[in-house]
Amino acid sequence: MAKKLYVGNLSYNTTEDGLRSLFSGFGTVASAKIIFDRETGNSKGFGFIEMGTDEEAAAAITGTNGKEIDGRKLRVNEAMDKPRRSTGGGNW
Repeated sequence: MAKKLYVGNLSYNTTEDGLRSLFSGFGTVASAKIIFDRETGNSKGFGFIEMGTDEEAAAAITGTNGKEIDGRKLRVNEAMDKPRRSTGGGNW
């Protein structure tokens, strides 16, 4: 089962292909996604990687957390589940 990782402190010049290439050295990369601002189209400086197995994810965290890429030290850890949003319309 794939394990999702958070990758923070990305340079605004880092590409999804570059991220995929970096993490592929640690195993199968199921997906690589950099998050972009809707209005400006610029990178928000973070993204997500899905590794093929828990073991590959652990190796990727160990091998990339704190590593300098494009002039920035990456912050890599296991991604947390997104909190559920309320549907709104609550009582005031």
